[in-house]
Amino acid sequence: MSDFFQRAKYQTFLADQPASCRFAMFDRHGGASDGLFTSFNTSYTVGDRDFAVTDNRKKVKDILNIDSLVSARQVHGDRIFCLEKRPDADCEIDGYDALVTDLLNVGIMIQHADCQAVLLFDPVRKVIGAVHCGWRGSVQNILGKTVKTMTEAYHSRPEDVLAVISPSLGPCCGEFINHHEELPADFQPFAVRGNHFDFWQISQAQLKVSGLSPSSITVTGICTSCSPDYFSYRRA
Repeated sequence: MSDFFQRAKYQTFLADQPASCRFAMFDRHGGASDGLFTSFNTSYTVGDRDFAVTDNRKKVKDILNIDSLVSARQVHGDRIFCLEKRPDADCEIDGYDALVTDLLNVGIMIQHADCQAVLLFDPVRKVIGAVHCGWRGSVQNILGKTVKTMTEAYHSRPEDVLAVISPSLGPCCGEFINHHEELPADFQPFAVRGNHFDFWQISQAQLKVSGLSPSSITVTGICTSCSPDYFSYRRA
């Protein structure tokens, strides 16, 4: 698994289930961008050259063998967009932090640098969700709200849903010096030392409260701040 998470290849998610899901968690290597964006930046909003971003996004589609790619202009909120109509071209939805769809051969993409990108997959109802979850998203329980959306809009059962938590800020580097003002009291048990918090455990706890089985949740366990293979706001 470690080789996969550090290379731009895709994995078929539980092909022995009634349906499978191709997914990938890309590192920062192998793209067309340069300078601060070296080299696999997929965001148009951080100052990179548009043609390089377009080339990188095309590589995502080619690797995953998908027809179109839908992303979100993320705002660290808790709004969830249900993609119900197949897009005519690649597009970006403004003001959302989670995307959910049951459309085939359409990719939904989260962009992040330390926040979590969380994949949710229901192999029974053939529904996928992609969630941008930073500390603000955790405070707003965007993971639980996305599971609820899958349940209400697509009739998923939480016990069928599988989850993967991407490389993201680990407990080793997750220092929040203003946690008394920023984080709720029920996050305190996830403090590992001083002002450091384990948001991998927080996300697992929120998913389990939402009805997911602990055995259905995978944490990649790679800290983006520690590893130079990933973009990191905290490290920069």
